[in-house]
Amino acid sequence: MDWNYGPQEQVLWPASVLAGVLMCAAVYEVTKKVSSSCFKCYDGLSPMQKLEWNNRGFSTVHALVAAAVSFYLVMISGLFSVDVNGIIIDRKSWLSDSMFGVSIGYFLTDLTMILWHFPSLGGKEFLLHHGLSMYAICLALFSGKAHMYILMVLFTEATTPFVNLRWYLDVAGQKDHNLYLYNGLAMFVGWLIARIILFVYFFTHVYFHYDQVKSIFALGFYGIMTVPPTLAVMNVFWFWKICRGLVRTLSKMKMHTANGKTD
Repeated sequence: MDWNYGPQEQVLWPASVLAGVLMCAAVYEVTKKVSSSCFKCYDGLSPMQKLEWNNRGFSTVHALVAAAVSFYLVMISGLFSVDVNGIIIDRKSWLSDSMFGVSIGYFLTDLTMILWHFPSLGGKEFLLHHGLSMYAICLALFSGKAHMYILMVLFTEATTPFVNLRWYLDVAGQKDHNLYLYNGLAMFVGWLIARIILFVYFFTHVYFHYDQVKSIFALGFYGIMTVPPTLAVMNVFWFWKICRGLVRTLSKMKMHTANGKTD
């Protein structure tokens, strides 16, 4: 396999990975200080809940950055436009390289915390998700291949802020607040678009560009053929759980409203 890197990448990649780790550490500390002074419920949390609260802070920031950069590169920049010369599978930019490096730094930090406190911050499914994500990102980063596909998968992080807000509202005792319902609806719609419909488009694009996909080195080809489908199955499973939770919440609110009218 031809590793596609030179002097520029030798500096850019380690720097971006380090930037990802430092970003996580900085946001963790900022989340702790801001939450302690702005949210009354924070001081009443257990030590593990505080740790997870802060962890979800940098998880949210990474998700917003990753989703924004991925959307820009795939939909706005024109980098992967059909009018551009060269096959799509070989296109890349310094920004996609940098984003992949930052994401590796994030996943490394989050995975370290998950393993250190296992299983309090996440079970085996999180280990599988983070492991597969890092594997796919590293292959794309080191080879310079399939950046568009990895960016599409990385865009699915757009749903993470909704997931984290749901957890925040839950531990803060705000499950009966309207914001909890609105966030649940937003999470449902976001998950449907970013993790279900987008994957349908992903597999359709791979199908119509299979001649390019099969030209990738063997490890990268089998990665595309196995990692996204595995993540897609996980997304469908989590979507099913989101649907069940949303139905339960709507049923409780309907019952509460009916009881209020009866009283």
